[in-house]
Amino acid sequence: MPEVVMYCTDTCPYCQRAEKLLTKKGVEITKINVEGNQAALREMIKRTGRNTVPQIFIGDRHVGGFDDLAELDMDDELDPLLTG
Repeated sequence: MPEVVMYCTDTCPYCQRAEKLLTKKGVEITKINVEGNQAALREMIKRTGRNTVPQIFIGDRHVGGFDDLAELDMDDELDPLLTG
């Protein structure tokens, strides 16, 4: 299974939804909390070009945010990414 990394904050409801979806699928998530961590926030923006959370990576692939993740799941494209 590829590594799943999620840039997030503790209070973001979309981060919580993404974590719930991934956990339901049995995925262990490496979370990088950008709240109050300017270095992590800069890293996230540099890697993604986006300044909103969550930002999710499955392996080397930038999936995007929760809406992108949910769309992959609805299109039955998420499970194949997770089994890598």
